[in-house]
Amino acid sequence: MSDCFTITIDGRPVEVQPGESVLAAASKLAMDIPTLCYLEKCGPLNTCQVCLVKLNGKLVPSCGTKVAPGMAIESETEEVHEARRTALELLFSDHVGDCLSPCHRLCPLMLNIPVMLRHIQAERMEEAAVVVRQALPLAGVLGRLCHHPCEQGCRRGNWDDPAAIRDMEKVVADYDTKSAAPYVPLRNLASGKSAVIIGAGPTGLAAAFYLARNGHRVSVWDRAAAAGGTLREVAEETLPAKVREAEIATLTRLGIEFKFGVELGRDLTVEGLARGFDALLLAVGEMGIEDAAKLGVPLAGKTIKTDPNTCLTPLEKVFAAGSAVRPTKQLVKVMAEGRAAAECMHRFLSGKPTRRPEKPFSSLMGRLDPGEMKTFLQGNRAGASVSPCDRCAGHTRVEAATESSRCLHCDCASSGNCVLQHYAQVYSADAGRFRSERKKFEQELQPGGIIFEPGKCILCGICVKLTEMAAEPLGLAFIGRGFDVRVAAPFNQEIEAGLQKVAADCVEHCPTGALVFGTAKGVSPQPPSGTDVPTT
Repeated sequence: MSDCFTITIDGRPVEVQPGESVLAAASKLAMDIPTLCYLEKCGPLNTCQVCLVKLNGKLVPSCGTKVAPGMAIESETEEVHEARRTALELLFSDHVGDCLSPCHRLCPLMLNIPVMLRHIQAERMEEAAVVVRQALPLAGVLGRLCHHPCEQGCRRGNWDDPAAIRDMEKVVADYDTKSAAPYVPLRNLASGKSAVIIGAGPTGLAAAFYLARNGHRVSVWDRAAAAGGTLREVAEETLPAKVREAEIATLTRLGIEFKFGVELGRDLTVEGLARGFDALLLAVGEMGIEDAAKLGVPLAGKTIKTDPNTCLTPLEKVFAAGSAVRPTKQLVKVMAEGRAAAECMHRFLSGKPTRRPEKPFSSLMGRLDPGEMKTFLQGNRAGASVSPCDRCAGHTRVEAATESSRCLHCDCASSGNCVLQHYAQVYSADAGRFRSERKKFEQELQPGGIIFEPGKCILCGICVKLTEMAAEPLGLAFIGRGFDVRVAAPFNQEIEAGLQKVAADCVEHCPTGALVFGTAKGVSPQPPSGTDVPTT
């Protein structure tokens, strides 16, 4: 068009039209400027201040700043990033809610436990199997042998008993194994890269699982006659052989190749393997001095010398993990080291800087007081943990559903889809930087199924604008003054009363999960009959 002109963003020219925003111009250059309060059909609201850019020496919101001829914008500079990070941290200063539940954060393999429990509660065992199998290698083994640190963080345990998370993993894994078509975890497209793992114990098997899922061709070699390592030493009554073998068979279905009866230092060398594969992982378990010398890799005492941040040994493209580097007794931690090594190798094979996996960002609410516990207990099953009628057989499907219904759902229903959480991770925000004493946790369960959590609301104004545009009979508004401002329906009505037309729209576009449908958290809008919330 004849009235188009060009501006520059970080020195890159982009053609724009009069009336366009700087944010729209940046999108043409595939620049990801963070926004929390912007929705195109609502226009700029200019409330969150995380979309800042620098213009003529001043920081301005890109969503509400119109382009002009000759404009030169700075976006991806450390100064601008610091301003955006500060804006995000200010939003967290009075944020009340966890992105990830304590059990999820404490799982060394990052299983999304609340989602698993919701599926079990609804007796959607196939969906629960997907959640478990996508996250955990050898899920049926972990469901029996894991020392379950997740249960130590379960908030339900501060009231009566923690949810029986490990037992629920076992139920799901066993159900899947016995099904006509056990679930095979999804894997990325073939990368064309290969990796060989020496050692078919828990560390090596876990690393193989994650590498294969990332699309790499994986071979596992071991001097023993079968896979499992120390798992083969566990008593039959604790870990039945059929369970162990069924779990290892899942790795085979994932495309992992095994080669047995081959000993490093006797039949082959590290240098020879490194020539035949794109990456090599040493996961040979605890070693004696003689065994260590045979490997031909630099040692630190009796263990293989590695960079703790990358799992790399001093030898080119040779990694090491597990008890060969740091002796560890807990199975899930041993397997987490395999996961970390696999992530380092994946990044190496992908041409990216090698490093251990980052922990997902999570705002932390901390310990709940008794009143807040009662809020979380709304709509949840009262009573202690459910023991199976037949301890040998374990929980039945119905017993598992009942036990899972004890979960407090203290994660955020929007975790993984929350814009605030996403950009906090991108900009390495410190959620506690400006926080003092936190507000009390509130959760308003609406009769029609909407849940409103005021502590997660950042006052972006999107829901207020959407109700205004839809000409809602009542709508939503900002109520109060100063630090006491909150979104509410006028005349002391419930939030739901203001959302007769655009409830789904407001839930979809809420950037922080302050508005969700109860089904997303597995919470009933009203406590079922006979499950009144306990009192102190």
